[in-house]
Amino acid sequence: MKAVEPVVTSVIPADVAAPHFTGHSPRGRFRFRPEMILIPGVAVLLIGGWEAACRLLKISDFILPAPSGIAVALYQGFMSGQFVTGLFATMSAVVLGFLASAAVAFVLGTLISQIRLVEVTLFPYVVAIQTLPKIAIAPLILIWFGVGLESKVVIAATVSFFPMLVNTIVGLKSTPQDKIDLMRSLSASRWKIFWYVQLPEALPFIFAGLNIGIVLSVLGAIVAEFVGAKAGLGYLILQMNYNMDIAGMFAALVVLGIMGIVLNSAMTFARRRIVFWQSDQYTMS
Repeated sequence: MKAVEPVVTSVIPADVAAPHFTGHSPRGRFRFRPEMILIPGVAVLLIGGWEAACRLLKISDFILPAPSGIAVALYQGFMSGQFVTGLFATMSAVVLGFLASAAVAFVLGTLISQIRLVEVTLFPYVVAIQTLPKIAIAPLILIWFGVGLESKVVIAATVSFFPMLVNTIVGLKSTPQDKIDLMRSLSASRWKIFWYVQLPEALPFIFAGLNIGIVLSVLGAIVAEFVGAKAGLGYLILQMNYNMDIAGMFAALVVLGIMGIVLNSAMTFARRRIVFWQSDQYTMS
């Protein structure tokens, strides 16, 4: 009779036997992102080439100041409090104008997308107002609201309004009809269809409009400060232009650029938290 050999089995912990299933490997946690190197690398190349060209070609500071001179002007502007005051004034106008414009655009876009009579009645007037150049009506807004924060808020809201309105309308109208029919078959009310189906489908479009609107709000605030203002980064740029302070103008533009990046990043963060089911396909971060 043939002897039966015993079968020996070993118990190996799952995290040792198949480490690739755990998802805790260093490679999984620290995924290589080439943009983390390319973005600062391109900046270093551009700034270094700019500095070298200004020094080798001996370009006058009144034509194109070197980055080192701009950095000095940036430091002096913040130490003197000039840029801090101007940044606060411009940021206040941008944020208030953007919030007011976004609220009105959402409410009006919802009404236009949900009620046919409102769409055919109001949308032609909205398009007609949008075709007017905002710079042309900026002096009128200054006359109506005065040289101060109110006029800057109105101009910033006017410039940023239309993209957010259109994106809201398009987003709310992009809901697949089969989803709406399914909700109706379940006896869902119009409000429930809007809240549970149409609004979630429209959120990616709405946030795309908000990303555009926040940038246009900065543009509107600067236009208002160019036309007439008592404070703000645009006002400082005009004053530095009169004094031929070219390095200071570039420094103010750097502050404006950083402010725009911060505001756009804030909108991207909000979109990721709210529209968490959508993959990031059009953001840099």
